[in-house]
Amino acid sequence: MRFFTEGLGFKVSDYMGERAAFLRCSVEHHTVLVMAAPVSFLHHTSWQVDDIDEVGRGAHAMLEGAPERHIWGLGRHHAGANFFWYLKDPGGNFSEYYSDMDTIPEDELWSPEVLHGLAGLYSWGPPPPPSFLEPEDLAALMTGAHSAG
Repeated sequence: MRFFTEGLGFKVSDYMGERAAFLRCSVEHHTVLVMAAPVSFLHHTSWQVDDIDEVGRGAHAMLEGAPERHIWGLGRHHAGANFFWYLKDPGGNFSEYYSDMDTIPEDELWSPEVLHGLAGLYSWGPPPPPSFLEPEDLAALMTGAHSAG
């Protein structure tokens, strides 16, 4: 987190307990979520679309002929209040379609909250699958099995 805040000038929007922080470099609620983990890895990429209809259309297009790509959604996050749908992209990585994220146009009007448990993760929708919270290939990431050579 220090790299982003002290090195790059990101600002803290909210915390998830003592394990994670939602950080921003624009007026969007968050650009990055940094979280304590046993190894550094990219959890997912996010793709902003115009509205909740585009979230649904994008997810349905990704699922057409490949329903196994579904991970989690449709739902609404608590932190950022955005609509979301998570899928596996063609490379097998987590990918999120989202819309309507909160904005923070004036820093002095915002005080970071400390969010706890799953209530901090989402307001409504299905619960996240265990593989979203603890990636199934974490052991491979820890041993470097994903790295070349």
